[in-house]
Amino acid sequence: MIPFEKAYDIVISSGFRTGNEVISYNDSLNRILAVDVVSDMNMPPFDKSTVDGFACRKVDLESDLVIIETIPAGKWPDKTVGIRQCSRIMTGAAIPSGADCVIMVEDAEILHSEKVRFKGNFIRENIAIKGEDVQKGDIVLKAGKQIRPQEIAVIASVGHVSVTVSKMPEVAIISSGSELVDPSQIPGLSQIRNSNASQLMAQLKTAGATGKDYGIAKDDEDETLSLVSRAITENDIVIITGGVSMGDFDFVPSVLEKAGVKIIFTRVAVQPGKPTTFGLHSKAIVFGLPGNPVSAFIQFELLIRPLIAKMMGHDWQPVIWNLPMNEKFTRRSVERMMIIPVIVNNKGCVSPVDYHGSAHISAIPGAHGIIAIPVGKKVLEEGEIVSVRQI
Repeated sequence: MIPFEKAYDIVISSGFRTGNEVISYNDSLNRILAVDVVSDMNMPPFDKSTVDGFACRKVDLESDLVIIETIPAGKWPDKTVGIRQCSRIMTGAAIPSGADCVIMVEDAEILHSEKVRFKGNFIRENIAIKGEDVQKGDIVLKAGKQIRPQEIAVIASVGHVSVTVSKMPEVAIISSGSELVDPSQIPGLSQIRNSNASQLMAQLKTAGATGKDYGIAKDDEDETLSLVSRAITENDIVIITGGVSMGDFDFVPSVLEKAGVKIIFTRVAVQPGKPTTFGLHSKAIVFGLPGNPVSAFIQFELLIRPLIAKMMGHDWQPVIWNLPMNEKFTRRSVERMMIIPVIVNNKGCVSPVDYHGSAHISAIPGAHGIIAIPVGKKVLEEGEIVSVRQI
């Protein structure tokens, strides 16, 4: 059994880059930028009004101003603003020559014969200066960034309609165990529905990888070997759940060795997830995760998600909140790092969820995050600051 920190370092150092591909920005949501996005223009591209009002000269604000034209957004000004003149202007419209400020409609009094009088107190020019947000040639998004809706808006604004992204790792999911049935079926005696495959497929999607469910491998060594061997040749990562403990039918580590996988570790000092297996093949990275769904969920988040991010060059970091414990928490055994699901109350304090162990997957949806209690530490005191990792 190795410390979790060592297991993490081994896994992360085993990653390889997945390569790049060019896709439409409209198809890029949640993908990882592989090349910087550079602006092809200044933003704003011209001096523009930030309010609806009247463009004029500051030196004329104490005079009645003659309105010489109306400038809607999208129309270039026809006239130059001169002495005691102004142009009616809309938000986003180009500032006419001669004007150095815009008075808001709310601060203007419309007079007869197309004149306007400033009735407010001058505070700001209300002009967005050409290039004040972005200069032509500026990097607006750096490689390694995950593309969210806000990144898509930036990409569209600079006309970067084709983006270079990292290829998504292809990941195989194999569920091991004769007791498993498809979620669409009613389990018989001694059977349970296979929740791990659906859970892991969803986790893969949120991590930016492409998942393929290879189905359920019954407790037959030859059948499992055939399925594992095929998955290795067709994917970058293979994840097998179940069959990694110490029972008579837990033969996944031996199957992996027969498939040509070099086993690096088979036990990690973490709870839940002690019987986590990791190995390397010339064609794929292989994980054997415990069959209990909480263990599989947690070990994916702790080991596999960071690996996938690194393989795509993603600068991903989990969201961490440093918050006080709402109550004292004591555990019985201190030999392993313990991961517990927690909630954060409306005062920003942390409490463990009602959690019965690694098979209690229905406890996880109610959790806001997880905390790690290090090896050797038995008690978390009320008020003690803990690091909550969002899930």
